[in-house]
Amino acid sequence: MYLSDSDKKDFSCIILLDEIINKERVFTTILQQDDKVLEPLLVSLLAKGYLSVNSSQYRVTDKGKETFELFMKRYTEYLKIYDIYSFVDLEKGEFAFSKYYDFDSDDEWDKYKFNDRFDDLRIAVAMFKKLNPAEIVFMSYINENRFDTQATGWQIDLVSNTIWKEIEKIITTAIKPEDIGDDAMQDMIGQGALLLTDLLKEEAKRQKEEKENNYNNNQQVVEETVVEESTYYEPYYDPFYVSPFWLVPLFLW
Repeated sequence: MYLSDSDKKDFSCIILLDEIINKERVFTTILQQDDKVLEPLLVSLLAKGYLSVNSSQYRVTDKGKETFELFMKRYTEYLKIYDIYSFVDLEKGEFAFSKYYDFDSDDEWDKYKFNDRFDDLRIAVAMFKKLNPAEIVFMSYINENRFDTQATGWQIDLVSNTIWKEIEKIITTAIKPEDIGDDAMQDMIGQGALLLTDLLKEEAKRQKEEKENNYNNNQQVVEETVVEESTYYEPYYDPFYVSPFWLVPLFLW
């Protein structure tokens, strides 16, 4: 089993913290209707100091905010770094993202990247780096809005096993590091890091060209950003490198 009960609780609580912090959803100590099924999670968060109660409403504490910020650091890095491994042609050693700027529309890009020759290697990369593959899939679900908290009955979906079984199945059937081989994994991860740097430089170049006629001051800002970004991503050339914030537990139950 790749998805533990602790993972399910952690991820469910991240969804709840997001609801309170970013979406300003109010949960009261006397829960109504579908919110009632969330009570065990809210009580656990309260007991461990991630939430407090004020005027019968659950409020996020500084400890809760720090935990959510830790998750967001991971999520931001996931979007910037790990997503590049989502479409890789193993036979040719080719990344779909190497052609990212060759298309004029999102539809053309989507048609290209969803070709059957590309495999999703994000889970393999996560496992190779000793990260929790369940968290990687959870993040992809968030990015795809699979936890739609505007939909009726989302609370029941969150505490039921259906979505967690889906995540478990994705990990179970995914390509693993042992399917690729140690040397090939190292080479592939290094190539991905180099490609990411090239994409960042190309993005900055296009931004500069767009602004150069009217915003001379901003040109320098863009150029400096490229240097900073390139320096920031250099550690990822090492296939074994993991940002320190991945090594800290999200919650301490």
